[in-house]
Amino acid sequence: MKQILQHRKSGEVMVADVPTPSVRRGHVLVRTAASLISAGTERMAIEENRKSLLEKARTRPDLIKQVVRRTLDEGFNSAYQAVRDKLDSRVALGYSAAGVVAAVGEGVTNLGVGDRVACAGTNYATHAEMLSVPRNLCVRLPDAVDFEAGAFGALGAIALQGVRLAELTLGESVAVIGLGLLGQLTVQLLRANGCRVFGLDLDESKIALAKLHGAEDGCVPNDEAGRRVLEWSRGRGADAVLVTAATESNQPIELAGEISRLKGRIVAVGLVGMDVPRAVYFERELSLKVSMSYGPGRYDPVYEERGHDYPFPYVRWTEGRNIEAFLDLVASNSIGVERLVTHRFPIEEGEQAYRLIS
Repeated sequence: MKQILQHRKSGEVMVADVPTPSVRRGHVLVRTAASLISAGTERMAIEENRKSLLEKARTRPDLIKQVVRRTLDEGFNSAYQAVRDKLDSRVALGYSAAGVVAAVGEGVTNLGVGDRVACAGTNYATHAEMLSVPRNLCVRLPDAVDFEAGAFGALGAIALQGVRLAELTLGESVAVIGLGLLGQLTVQLLRANGCRVFGLDLDESKIALAKLHGAEDGCVPNDEAGRRVLEWSRGRGADAVLVTAATESNQPIELAGEISRLKGRIVAVGLVGMDVPRAVYFERELSLKVSMSYGPGRYDPVYEERGHDYPFPYVRWTEGRNIEAFLDLVASNSIGVERLVTHRFPIEEGEQAYRLIS
């Protein structure tokens, strides 16, 4: 089968012929109908892989600690070889897809062959013709949702988890910083939740798109942004700010503090610089949460890989149930993704697709 991969050392993106995954216990084998490239998130991932070893060491000190620990435990040669092997490997790209169940592994009872599903997860819902996905990361598509819209499931769950963490009430005024795919979905979720929305982005065309998706107003994040948000919020400042940008810059977190009201809430949903400016956060007694991707269950191998769901009465919204809820909103036309699709490529032209965003 064909799959889009990136070589860690060279950074080259390629369409490769790889073995078709086998059916595993607790997994679902899915024939892919559509997969989504999230330009902001995947651009950052590609750029990270293209960095030199020195640049990676500078930006990821946690990895250096792992190498040092392995050197102390197993010796220099073993650690050196491990680093070389890692750099010579290829990484699968993509994390949000949709398709048809081709086979189910032992222990899977909630899905069957022929079911239309949305899939999520790095290394699972990749850009490949066939996918092996753990059962908790597969959600049946509502009849009214096609494969293209279903491929937004994982990204929609990320946006939805950010909105949940903001703990919003009907009628609150919310600013969204960063109006890429994640930001546009967030704007629509906020409107569906009965909130007023102000969008901020460096690209004025994205602000215009956010207005089509329900934002009342918006502006570029310049020196006037604070005044604009203050006027829009009737002199109070934003009740909550959701940061959905994808940048190493610290500017979105700084701006979030500047436009928040006293005791406002800030949720970092996108991958941004996190050097929090203490003064404004202290003086306004702001709360800051960092959203963990799709929701409860993310990065928990017991949930994701072994398929043990969290008890519904105690954990209402898991990552799987967030995907489900997002797709229900798409099915009811409360969320639209049509304007968010800019290009379509067959998998054979995957390299061209990634050239567009790099």
